[in-house]
Amino acid sequence: MFKIGDFSKITQVSIRMLRYYDEVGLFKPAEIDTWTEHRRYSVEQIVSM
Repeated sequence: MFKIGDFSKITQVSIRMLRYYDEVGLFKPAEIDTWTEHRRYSVEQIVSM
């Protein structure tokens, strides 16, 4: 699992855009911590970008 910042660097998609994609339902993180709201992305999601 990758933190949003690491995923952003790997995919070259800004953190701001990843949050927007999540907000509009276009690209959801694999997991969101309900307490901290930290987003995590899976290795499989890199391929789908």
